Amino acid sequence: MDITRPAPEAEPDQEVIVESVLSGFMAPSGSESLLERAFVDAVERVGDLDELRARILDAAYEQFCRMGIRRSTMEDVARLAKVSRITVYRRFDTKDTLVEHVVRREFRRYFDRFLVDIEQARTPADRVVLGFVSSLRAIRGNPLIGGLIATEPDLLVPSMMTDGGRTLATVRQFVAGQLRREQRAGNVSDRLDADLVAEMMVRISTSFLAIPSAVIDLDDDGQLAAVARRFLVPMLEPPA
Repeated sequence: MDITRPAPEAEPDQEVIVESVLSGFMAPSGSESLLERAFVDAVERVGDLDELRARILDAAYEQFCRMGIRRSTMEDVARLAKVSRITVYRRFDTKDTLVEHVVRREFRRYFDRFLVDIEQARTPADRVVLGFVSSLRAIRGNPLIGGLIATEPDLLVPSMMTDGGRTLATVRQFVAGQLRREQRAGNVSDRLDADLVAEMMVRISTSFLAIPSAVIDLDDDGQLAAVARRFLVPMLEPPA
């Protein structure tokens, strides 16, 4: 019996937890957002060497996908991970913290996948198209993140719009970095404003994630690729 740590208090209201986790996309001024931390993890190839911690995260991901965040408890996660509830609390002091780490890991996997996908394309134009299609597919198709976007748009979308642009800025920096790589390789003109083009590309992609379309089938990769070639690829050419 563990006598060095008091028993965890009753879990807070589930509505508060979901709002708190979604607010992690924003983060207060001066701190990193959840998305920023996931991006840094992907770029720096941060791994999770704590096997027990990874096991708990795996169990939490499965539980949240199966029952949803609101209906899941720390006890549910502990049972699925085959550990005690106290063990879960030793690694993650609150459910809020656990959910944040699960979501952060999914974004890290998205960034990892994105970096692999664009390497398969031969030209900058192909990389823009593949990046646009694969990012929408990966995020919308993710059982956890896509589920949050689908079921909690009233919380997620406002958080992205009222965080001072931090969430969009994180992804913009990522895309701008890719465009500068193309410039250094001589594939894209040095006159291209990488930050501005990245901003426009990210805003277009985000709108498709946040707002359903009655014109474009977001599950049709062919349609998405056509949109990217028609509207995004021309951005690679700087104004005359």
